[in-house]
Order: sequence, then structure tokens, then C-alpha cells
Amino acid sequence: MMAVAAAQKNREMFAIKKSYSIENGYPSRRRSLVDDARFETLVVKQTKQTVLEEARNKANDASLEECIQQAQEHIPAEQNVELQDEQPNLENLELPMDNDYVPVEDFEIESAETEQSQEPAGQPPKNDYGLTEEEILLANSASESPEAEAAMQSAALVVRLKEGISSLGRILKAIETFHGTVQHVESRQSRVEGVDHDVLIKLDMTRGNLLQLIRSLRQSGSFSSMNLLAENNISVKAPWFPKHASELDDCNHLMTKYEPDLDMNHPGFADKVYRQRRKEIAEIAFAYKYGDPIPYIAYTDVEVKTWRSVFKTVQDLAPKHACAEYRAAFQMLQDEQIFVDHRLPQLQEMSDFLRKNTGFSLRPAAGLLTARDFLASLAFRIFQSTQYVRHVNSPYHTPEPDSIHELLGHMPLLADPSFAQFSQEIGLASLGASDEEIEKLSTVYWFTVEFGLCKEHGQIKAYGAGLLSSYGELLHAISDKCEHRAFEPASTAVQPYQDQEYQPIYYVAESFEDAKDKFRRWVSTMSRPFEVRFNPHTERVEVLDSVDKLETLVHQMNTEILHLTNAIHKLKRPF
Repeated sequence: MMAVAAAQKNREMFAIKKSYSIENGYPSRRRSLVDDARFETLVVKQTKQTVLEEARNKANDASLEECIQQAQEHIPAEQNVELQDEQPNLENLELPMDNDYVPVEDFEIESAETEQSQEPAGQPPKNDYGLTEEEILLANSASESPEAEAAMQSAALVVRLKEGISSLGRILKAIETFHGTVQHVESRQSRVEGVDHDVLIKLDMTRGNLLQLIRSLRQSGSFSSMNLLAENNISVKAPWFPKHASELDDCNHLMTKYEPDLDMNHPGFADKVYRQRRKEIAEIAFAYKYGDPIPYIAYTDVEVKTWRSVFKTVQDLAPKHACAEYRAAFQMLQDEQIFVDHRLPQLQEMSDFLRKNTGFSLRPAAGLLTARDFLASLAFRIFQSTQYVRHVNSPYHTPEPDSIHELLGHMPLLADPSFAQFSQEIGLASLGASDEEIEKLSTVYWFTVEFGLCKEHGQIKAYGAGLLSSYGELLHAISDKCEHRAFEPASTAVQPYQDQEYQPIYYVAESFEDAKDKFRRWVSTMSRPFEVRFNPHTERVEVLDSVDKLETLVHQMNTEILHLTNAIHKLKRPF
């Protein structure tokens, strides 16, 4: 729980507190998932730089004497650290070698050291010459409480030795003095000019002592640089992400709450009644918590009229232009009297329908979520849906997602097993991804789930929600006025998005299965150093980062394969 709290605090520290406006650097006039991701990448970088610089300046205000005094407060006097003097005998030193052995030619020092000021050769470093981001986040975790400071931390240090391997003894003595346990040590001749050896040390130590150890090592002239690296191959600065569906309660606070109040070009900007209505529905969504029934919205006659206009248009166009999977699900929704023209479907009845068919469910959202939070919900087969309706003066266009877009565009295909799986895999790929990768995933989502086309019996059909709920762009997308390209995630992920008018380029998938296969191969090239899977029984995302977890998963798969094998044998039996 302590680690979760620290991770959430780090997330909050770098949270986006600016509004999504052009004045704050938003890249377009209208909000979209893709532009949100770009804006969030920019703002997070700026915020991190500010936070880290403040922390570094604060750290550098402390004198060397203060650092030593702080260290001595935690260590008995007879064990004070003397890095320059005592030299343990390395010949008889026994070091444990763990199962995570990394060949010396493979371990690399992260670029964090480039953030530190570089001193001229032979010159002593200035006080604490630049904390790395990992150290600042570790310090924040340690500052939560005395218990957090005393909590054990697994860490990896890379130290560059200027004076030869004999300096390693001083480091090991310091680790012993700070009551640390060395788990693994390896060294190699350095490729950096002026550095003799690079040494990787994996250790366990309390957070407070680890910070003091790092600072003490930094004060020594024997080391060119010292870096805190990843913990268990997962960076301590990796983005927090929800592990259970209930944690999506923490993934809805980075919203622009009431779009009509912020955008003068919004159709409802001058309509005080509409703005108040939007505010009331948004507050209902903000109050929603995991496990609650989805609140019932009593839609007005005007809202039902807007729904009816769009519903009948989609009903006319879908048989000719929508993909077979969409048409089949649309018919199912009509058969169950969820899609009717005289009332808007309630999210709860739609959620029950989806859960019965594909395991997806709905969660009310007050507006357009941040890209990271929205994609994360898909990993749990949860779609965050708005409940408000677009303004009556603009029934066929809305500057942001509304319930009509969600219901007519997204819901039918979320009832298709293959498409539901594709949507979930996009969500799973987003968990723990970097800001740059979130931007790419958002772009892939935009050109598939929102504006995707597919082949069907030699003809181009639409499956994107943005097309199926906007007849103007639908007719444009299937015409010869635009370019159709084969769906390839690597190129799709970097395709510029057109905000002001219809897209000039659309991507065509051979099938949902083909799209999933290509997407899986592309995701495997992402930088995230771990894999995740969703456990539908516990509604929990499991990080596959240990042999024990993999063995458990293999056992489960063997059981499933046994059931499948038995089923095949029974089908082959003669009557």
C-alpha cells in the first residue's frame, strides 16, 4: 500500500493542471484524443522540468557538512563513512549472483547522467551536482512518513570509477556502513574516456539510507558519475497505472469539465439553459464510484428530438456503408428495444447488453478524459461514456464526444467479440507506456476505432465511431476524394491528424483479426520492459514480471488446453 501511495503521489506531482486551451499551448481549436496526448506530453515535460529543477536547487542549497551530519545521525559514530581511506580486500570478497544476471556487455547507463552538470577533468564536483529524476521520486517516497523512509528498497546503482577497480572496495564498505545488502555486482571496462571501469551494483537498503549513500558517493572524487537505475527492470519513474477496475476512480480528475463554458465556438456557449444542463450531468458523472449503478438520466424532449434525428440518419446509412459486424450488433440492439427512436438508451441497459455479449461495461464520464486515462479503462473492458447530448442547433456535429456519438458510434462494435478484443489490447498496451507512446497509441486509436475503414467482399466499409455517427465524413471517407492506405500500425501511429476538416487519409484493415495481429507485433516493439494481462475473474491487471507469475499463467493455459483437447476428442467420436 505504501508503494501504491507513493506512485499515486508521483502521478499527482506531474499531473496536468492547465486547461486544454490554445492559450496554454493546446495544438488545435477542438479537443481530440490525439491532440490531448500531444498536449499532455508537452505539459508533462514542462512540469517535470520545473519540479526537478526546484528539487535540484533545493538539494544544492545544502552544504557538504550538512549532508555528512545527516548521514551520521542515522549511523553509529564508529561506522561513519570514509570513502577515501579504508580499502577492503576484494580478493576474498564473496558476492551473491542472482538469477537476473545481466551480461556485462549488455548493461547500459541510462541517460539521466546527461542531466547532471559535467565538471572539467580533475576538478571536484560541486555539492550534489544535480539530482536525477529517479532520486527525486525516491526522496518523495521516503518523505511520506518515518515508516516510508525506513521501508526497504531494492535498487540498482551504476558507478563509473576513475581510479580503477580498487575503488569498488570503498563503495562496498559504504553500503555495509549504511546497512545495505548487496545482491549482485558486476563490472566491465568503461567505454567512456577518462573512466576506468563501470560497475553495476544491485542492493537492498532502506530508502533513507539509500539516499544518504547516493549523496555520500557523489561527494567522492574517485567516481566520474553515479546513477540510480531501475528497480526489477521497471523504472521507478514509470507512469502509475491502475491495476484494478476500482482504481479507475482515480482516472477521471484530469478533465476539462464543462466545455460550453470554455469555448466561445461551442454551439451551446450562449445557451445558459444548455450549459446548466451539461453541468448537472457532469456532476453526476464526477460523483460516480466503482460498483455504483449507473445513474439514470431523464432526457428532455429536446434531447430526444436530437437523438431521433441522428438515429434515423444512421439507420438509413448503416445498411450500405457500415461493416457487417456493426450491422449485426445494431440489429441486436433494435431487437432488444434498446435502439428505438422515441427515447435515448440509458447507459445501464447498454452496459448490461455489452457485458452479456463481450464482457465490456460502461462507466459514466463528465467529458473528454485525458488520453492516458481513457485508454487505461479499455484495458479493463470498461468504456468511459458521456451522458449529455449535443446542442439541438447542431444535431449532426459535436465538438466533443456526447452520448449520441458513444451510443451509435461505439456501442454496437463493442458488442462484437473480435472488435472488443482489439479495443482492450490497445488499452493494455497503454499501461505503463511513455508519454510519447501514449501519443502514438492515441493516433492508432483515432485512425481505427474512431475513423477506421475495413474491406468487405471487395468493398470499403466503415467501422470507426466518428464516421458512423457523422454522415458527412462517412460519405467523404468512402468516396474518391481521400486516400486509402493499408493499416500498418507503425505508419499509422505517426500520421498527422487533421482537426479543421475531413481527414485526407484513412486506413483500411483487411479484417479485425488482421488488424489485431499487426497491432500485437507493433506493440511488442514498444519500450515498456514488462508485459501485462487482464484477469477477468478478479478484474485485475497482472504485471508479468516474475517467473512465479509466468509459471502460474502457464499452468492456467495448460488447463485450458486440456479442456480444448478433450472437446476435440469428443467431437471426433463416432455417433
